[in-house]
Amino acid sequence: MSWKPVYGLLIFALTLFNYVMGWLISKTTTKRKLALVVAIAINLITLGFFKYTYFFRDLAASIGLQMGVQVPAIEWKIILPLGISFFVFEFIHYIVDVYRGSKPIRSFWDFALFASFFPTQIAGPIKRYQDFMPQIAPEVKKKLTLDMVQQSVYWIILGLIKKVLFADNLGIVVHSAFEHPELLSSLDLWLAVYAFAFQIYFDFSGYTDIARGSALLLGFKVPPNFNLPYWSSSISEFWKRWHISLSTWLRDYLYFPLGGNKGNRLFTYRNLMLTMILGGIWHGAAIHFAIWGFYQGLLLVLHKEFKHWTDKIAWFYQMKQSQVFHVFSIILTFHAVCLGWVFFRAENFSSSMLIIKRLLFLSQLSAPQIHVVVSPFVLTILNAKESVIFLLLPILLGLLLIGQWLAGVKEYRQMNPALPSTSLSVSSALPAIPLLKYRWLAAAALAVSICLLVIFSPDYAPQFIYFQF
Repeated sequence: MSWKPVYGLLIFALTLFNYVMGWLISKTTTKRKLALVVAIAINLITLGFFKYTYFFRDLAASIGLQMGVQVPAIEWKIILPLGISFFVFEFIHYIVDVYRGSKPIRSFWDFALFASFFPTQIAGPIKRYQDFMPQIAPEVKKKLTLDMVQQSVYWIILGLIKKVLFADNLGIVVHSAFEHPELLSSLDLWLAVYAFAFQIYFDFSGYTDIARGSALLLGFKVPPNFNLPYWSSSISEFWKRWHISLSTWLRDYLYFPLGGNKGNRLFTYRNLMLTMILGGIWHGAAIHFAIWGFYQGLLLVLHKEFKHWTDKIAWFYQMKQSQVFHVFSIILTFHAVCLGWVFFRAENFSSSMLIIKRLLFLSQLSAPQIHVVVSPFVLTILNAKESVIFLLLPILLGLLLIGQWLAGVKEYRQMNPALPSTSLSVSSALPAIPLLKYRWLAAAALAVSICLLVIFSPDYAPQFIYFQF
């Protein structure tokens, strides 16, 4: 609202609409399904207008060009409201759960707080009202303790260090590489893709840490959104560890309503593909996001098929239980995810395909504008002055792991007991450290590191990646 006041009216109108529809669905007995459809449709139309109008305009213009028909241009300028994807998903979750039998929220002001809770509104995690509302019940007495303060401050500083030290510094290299991929070798692009894999993780998990710390300072507990996703030994496990609130939302409100895995394997695979493609389009109104979703769905289908057939082979099933196979699976899963990140990060589909070909050594590097052909095994990207981050990365990662150990990261395991116990998880082996002074010491060290390595570049102004969604 401080930037565009009219958008305050947007979230207020949606809040009021969904509050009324929730009560209407809970009270009526004859037209509940109609009310549900109307409520979901209004939410999706609102999201679609702000997020996908230009996408459909460009698609229509492209089709019209092929048919010799000129599509009229859209004169008005549509600006995506901050956080609209997240609070619309929370509204849909609320409406659907009330339809399924959950009690609606009685107080409009409590419901408004659920929708506009600032720490999580901009980039999640996507809240469930059944978890959030009991925390504002009248009988719950809010008291800010010293332990809550030190935990909050640590989370906030940890989030800042993930963002400022890791994501922003890695982002310089990523930005340069993806802006001109045609000038880089295969090894250069692999290094850039690795950099983006960790950039997006540190960027988004850093925001989540800041959100959780800010919420706790207000007396609210927000669940974690990540659980060391790059330790995953399969793509299915990855999606249980990455953006947990979105993954579970897509499962509960898209995959299951489509039929889930209740039918035969082809029916299940169709539902998986549709869910992941729509999840990709949720991230952005562009073909390469849809391709990214398709790729993720394909990986999930291949993993399920692989598991279906290999579980029947006794010796292969036995081999899969070994630690060597587990480590191999983690490496393979990580690289499969990295290839997918190319579609997510590239500016368009043609650029992503160029990068994919070069990553797989299927395309010889040629830069005709400078009349040079470079070997695909040359690491030219390390000549950039910003590449100092690669020299500091092992040290910084070590410091971060020590800091997380001091903070007691095993809460991730406690809050996600359903995760496979055989998975390599640093968090499962890390004890909580009760001594207050150590956590403050770690927080102070992280704060000093932020001051030393913050980026002051007029050409690169990093923002949180998920702000654009």
